[in-house]
Amino acid sequence: MSVFRSIVFSAVVSGFLVGAAVTAAQLFSTVPLILKAETYERGSTDAAAKSAPATSAPATSTPAAHEHADHQHADHDHGSNAWEPKDGWQRNAFTAAANILTAIGFALLLSGLYALRGHPVSWHEGVLWGLGGFAVFTVAPGLGLPPEPPGVPAAALDARQIWWIATAAATAAGLGFFVFKRTVWAAVLGFCLIVSPHLIGAPQLAARHTDVPEALSHQFAVAVTLTSFLFWVLLGSLTSVAYRRFSA
Repeated sequence: MSVFRSIVFSAVVSGFLVGAAVTAAQLFSTVPLILKAETYERGSTDAAAKSAPATSAPATSTPAAHEHADHQHADHDHGSNAWEPKDGWQRNAFTAAANILTAIGFALLLSGLYALRGHPVSWHEGVLWGLGGFAVFTVAPGLGLPPEPPGVPAAALDARQIWWIATAAATAAGLGFFVFKRTVWAAVLGFCLIVSPHLIGAPQLAARHTDVPEALSHQFAVAVTLTSFLFWVLLGSLTSVAYRRFSA
């Protein structure tokens, strides 16, 4: 019971601190880029809505084209009717809550791993665990599915989620073989596990058009990667310190 209490308390404390710190970083990095991308997204949606009556019966229309247009119209209607937080404090509050809950969830995972180690984990060892989480949940999936701002079309959500989860799981298992089974066969197996999702390839659209500038997409991907790096380094170190104190 004491071990369980140490895991929960250390996860809540470190998760709250990390979630708050990452939210502050996002307010100056990713949030301005998201707001800028949303202006392009709204502009393209408005332009498509205005041009829809004039192009409702094109000379080269096909069933697939009509189906695509109907799908776009349905998505637009759904988005306009769906509730979303208002810009400002409401949106920032929901962002902070999501970041804190995410940090607590991953902190529970890290604290559980620290408990399984059976001995105290120093803060610099916690940083290494955090870097492992960064590699598993950010770097590896981001190689095939880089972070994209609003307004950039992507492949089907189900296919992307399956590939993302499989890539994270394979990378975690591969790193585990490298770190905990220091033999030749483990290194070969770990390498194969890490590389296999990228050989299969992430789901991609054959062709896509977006009004969002390429430079903005690149800035967004860099900002998300850097904030994720901050998230995992802080989470690994703070969780290790908190767990060491509570378990003592």
